[in-house]
Amino acid sequence: MPTVCCTMATEAPITQQITTDHRERKIPCVIIRLEEIEDCLIYNRHGVSFHFKELYQERKAIIVFVRNFLCYTCKEYVDDLSRIPRDVLKEAGVRLVVIGQSAHRHIESFCSLTGYPYEIYVDPERCIYNKLGMQRGETFMESAPPSPHVKSSMLVGHMRSLWRAVVSPAFDFQGDPLQQGGVLIAGPGSEVHFAHLDMNRLDHMPIAWMLQLAGVQETLDISDKPRILHV
Repeated sequence: MPTVCCTMATEAPITQQITTDHRERKIPCVIIRLEEIEDCLIYNRHGVSFHFKELYQERKAIIVFVRNFLCYTCKEYVDDLSRIPRDVLKEAGVRLVVIGQSAHRHIESFCSLTGYPYEIYVDPERCIYNKLGMQRGETFMESAPPSPHVKSSMLVGHMRSLWRAVVSPAFDFQGDPLQQGGVLIAGPGSEVHFAHLDMNRLDHMPIAWMLQLAGVQETLDISDKPRILHV
């Protein structure tokens, strides 16, 4: 799973790519310009809007962008995010935020489904997704390891997603089904520590590694459930 190292726009680009098996390759680096996205509006579960920059101005934030709330891989990834102990984040001075791209009315049911207890918002116009250059469509790499956080097979996962769409009070995709997500670690202020842009639905940043990059000292095994390989 390729992970994109990032740098501020005022610095020289970093061209080191890190992979989960600790090999390194040299690639052009993605430049994250926070000034281009800081005033984008995000919405809470009540439909109240505020500027994206408020998430990271006061302290460091791990900001996870998910594909759509019906996506089974996103659901299972957020299942594991919900298992992060609150005191671990508090001790590290880090806030954890999930951002989706659906209408705000879907936030409540998604949190109930996953048990996710932390901050969650939506970017229904995909303003931040687009300006960060997050991919639309999927690119699969043969050498990439599978996500440690996806437990369902593709067939079972799609069936569950379809069922949730059918029984939802508002029948929609709860976001663009072709949109990929990613991770941004930023703050306090305008400092960018790390960024990862997903190439496909399975290209999740491993949570334990993401926490380590954000400065969480305690080692956590988040994905200790049995895995089912995709078929």
